[in-house]
Amino acid sequence: MTKNILFIMFDQLRWDYLSCYGHPHLDTPNIDRLAAMGVRFTNARIQSPLCGPSRMSTYTGRYVHSHGAAWNGYPLRVGEMTMGDHLRALGMDAWLVGKTHMEADEEGMKRLGLEPDSLIGARQAECGFDVFERDDGLAFEGDAPFKGTHSADAYNRYLRAKGYDSPNPWHDFANAGLDDDATVLSGWFLKYSTEPANIAEQDSETPYMTRRGIDFIEARSKEGGETPWLCHLSLIKPHWPYIVPAPYHAMYGPGTHIPPVRSPAERETDHPVLKGMINAPVGKSFSDDHIRETVLTAYMGLIRQIDDQMGVLFRYLEDTGRIEDTMIVLTSDHGDYLGDHWMGEKMFFHDTSVKVPLIIYDPSPEADATRGTTCDALVEQIDLAPTFVEVAGGKPADLDHILEGESLIPILHGETTETTRNVSFAEYDFGHTPQAEHMGLAPGDARMFMVADRDWKLIHFLGGFRPVLFDLANDPQELVDLGTSPDHTEIRAAMY
Repeated sequence: MTKNILFIMFDQLRWDYLSCYGHPHLDTPNIDRLAAMGVRFTNARIQSPLCGPSRMSTYTGRYVHSHGAAWNGYPLRVGEMTMGDHLRALGMDAWLVGKTHMEADEEGMKRLGLEPDSLIGARQAECGFDVFERDDGLAFEGDAPFKGTHSADAYNRYLRAKGYDSPNPWHDFANAGLDDDATVLSGWFLKYSTEPANIAEQDSETPYMTRRGIDFIEARSKEGGETPWLCHLSLIKPHWPYIVPAPYHAMYGPGTHIPPVRSPAERETDHPVLKGMINAPVGKSFSDDHIRETVLTAYMGLIRQIDDQMGVLFRYLEDTGRIEDTMIVLTSDHGDYLGDHWMGEKMFFHDTSVKVPLIIYDPSPEADATRGTTCDALVEQIDLAPTFVEVAGGKPADLDHILEGESLIPILHGETTETTRNVSFAEYDFGHTPQAEHMGLAPGDARMFMVADRDWKLIHFLGGFRPVLFDLANDPQELVDLGTSPDHTEIRAAMY
């Protein structure tokens, strides 16, 4: 019987960088074993290719244009209900261990008289979760490129207690190397990605936060009681800085790297937005084969470390019997271009970025018939919230005026192999990017939208730009833009 939910999310993990999704050289046996115990979804897409808006869609079960938090740092407005709110109403606790990228609507809370340190105010400020430990990874204390209110305070205190003496051990040890002259080699610089991080492996971010997840489950077990829980274990890696401790820094090299998916013709595109993304500094960096090879060595090492830590976590669940009553959901908030299509980062709509791994293990007997299967249905991350509602004993249909996804329980229980949707949808507001400024776009015009079915993907732009069209059936790598093809006029019209 399913009682609890362990909701694991990674940051910037590509769907095709796991062996169960077909990577030929990156072995991830523990995640593969989870897939053998559950259902592996092959067409799961996120609702925005940027951390904050993607996560807010996942947590609310709503599209970006509905919840409004369209960029990192945009607050999720007061009144937006999250999975934590829905689950708590059904008698299930919802706890956070790790990252959310949530920004509180402080002005909205003030107008409503919600005190930040009140129970309701704290939950509003933390995306509906109670917080066991929050760590957004990139927003940390000390003098470094990213500073913010959701810093890695607890992790930095842990590192200092372990003897990592620095105002900012997150940067100086966990995310930097060290040369022979004891000079810190910052992981922010891609050229240092093959250096081992200057930290003992067990003290680095992924093992630390995995242990914190185990600490939460252990604490709940010791408390006793019958209240079920959702634990959102949200790990920052393999998101940059691309640097990993020994021995993972040296496990992979050029002979294990997948060649980039790109063509010379893509570089010659006449589309202003595509051209802007390709010519962005990060695009130019990842178009350099040497830089790409350097980064991939660390990226793959980070993923192998993740898999090893998932092995630690899953063995704990098995040893304690929690595997028998805990649903495990494993996914990512978006992918990473890594030089594909001459781009870096994630800010466009190729499946390199918007398709994510999604594996769900349901321990209930009703799911026995689907164990070890794959599902090709069109799935969106907003489907997770209604799925969790159903696990908690609720009826997602009673919330269809709020939730815009659909429960995946019928698929997990073998009642169907499809969702009811015909297309997947994503959107991206790039008004804050240098590309928008270089194109002279007003913020309201720097927006794009993706709609994709099994055969076609159309990308629509505001600002008067023509659409982009990909033939997914015959060009699954999305190399040929058919946005101006006279032979595809009817297809473009149909996708609109």
